[in-house]
Amino acid sequence: MDEDDELVARLRAGDEQAFVQLVARHHASMLRLAGSFVSSAAIAEEVVQDTWLGVLRGIDGFAGRSSFKTWLLRILVNRARSTGVYERRSVAVGDADPVVDRSRFDASGAWMSPPVHWIEDSDERMLAQALSGHIHKTLDELPPRQREVVMLRDVDGLTSHEVCEVLELSEANQRVLLHRGRSHLRQALEAEMGTA
Repeated sequence: MDEDDELVARLRAGDEQAFVQLVARHHASMLRLAGSFVSSAAIAEEVVQDTWLGVLRGIDGFAGRSSFKTWLLRILVNRARSTGVYERRSVAVGDADPVVDRSRFDASGAWMSPPVHWIEDSDERMLAQALSGHIHKTLDELPPRQREVVMLRDVDGLTSHEVCEVLELSEANQRVLLHRGRSHLRQALEAEMGTA
């Protein structure tokens, strides 16, 4: 019996701790996946919370024809897609408050005392940050289906079969989308690093 199966059985029996453990196991990957559908971390968090509410309401309807993780991510994808559509129709309002307290900066806007881990290996960190930003930008520019497949396969580690179930794709279509998405990312990295 899979650990998720055991936790689902306990959740159905009313064990709240089982729910806490399921959230701990899947929350991070759900946030990453939701973030590929919506424009901000806050909205991704809302999608994930809404998904967990859906799980609680529908756990008795989970028949076990697929793994719990596949069922969970299918709910997430449906909620994220509908939120993404709604989000594109609405006007975004930015945060009014600064993210970091102003007293941590000098008059020119530089850190008065930078965090210690920023000082060490700053060149490597800057290169990694630039590449990470470029990868995220390229991922955002991929067609939605390619981005979804790449995120599920390469970031969340789902099998091709699980991706097909979550996104309701044929095996052949999933392979083509994955190949095209990876090719775009590889080309973007090669162009960025000057190895094209």
